[in-house]
Amino acid sequence: MQAHRPFPAPSQRRRPLRLHGTVARDIGIRIVAGRITPGRVLDGEIEASERLHVSRTAYREAVRILAAKGLVESRPKRGTRVTEPYRWHLLDPDVISWIFTGTPHERLLNGLFELRTIVEPAAAALAAKRRSAEQLQALRDALDRMTTHSLAINDGQQADCDFHQTLLEASGNPFLVSLTSGVAAAVTWTTIFKQREKPLPRDPLPDHERVYRAVAACDASAARTAMTELVSLALLDTTQVASSRRPPRRRRRVAHARP
Repeated sequence: MQAHRPFPAPSQRRRPLRLHGTVARDIGIRIVAGRITPGRVLDGEIEASERLHVSRTAYREAVRILAAKGLVESRPKRGTRVTEPYRWHLLDPDVISWIFTGTPHERLLNGLFELRTIVEPAAAALAAKRRSAEQLQALRDALDRMTTHSLAINDGQQADCDFHQTLLEASGNPFLVSLTSGVAAAVTWTTIFKQREKPLPRDPLPDHERVYRAVAACDASAARTAMTELVSLALLDTTQVASSRRPPRRRRRVAHARP
């Protein structure tokens, strides 16, 4: 069985960042939110460091972080330019956290859940056929911790993360397993996003229980169906919360011809 590497709990991810990490986060949030548009050239190193009141070294390191995540591209004599979204490493846990810092763009939100709908039901079906006794116990332990702590606190969120992570590992497919950190980040940050202002609109624990029972019964078809329902309901919950936080669209004024 592959060694289990727990995804960092939200409390760990909220530790103070080093200066260059803070600068990268602030710029990254503005990029994924569309406030800095693709093709725009960022300020030069001297101008940006002075405006942000940081050293040139800190700003340079921040740009390197953003470049490593595909959000910007630096070229000699052409400066640092924001890249097109298709080049962003959208499953990078930091990028996912930046997307959910505000209200995610509808296109990104739907795209993320489309990916989960493709990946996680297939992983659940494979896990029903390939899971080990140890992995099944890890799923049960995660569910028990979710019940004990609830998803309102860090321990419960970590347990939820562990459940989805173990399920991907139990698929036995190395390519699916490689998506673990991205899926785990998506699970955690959507949960945090949904209850940032008020409690979760619905208890998702029964959805997880149905997935567990199907995997325990080695029923691949039932596992696929249960996970599809889990992701679909999670999308519905997240979409409703996101819609309530977006400002209402302004109605266009229709010009009437004078008689």
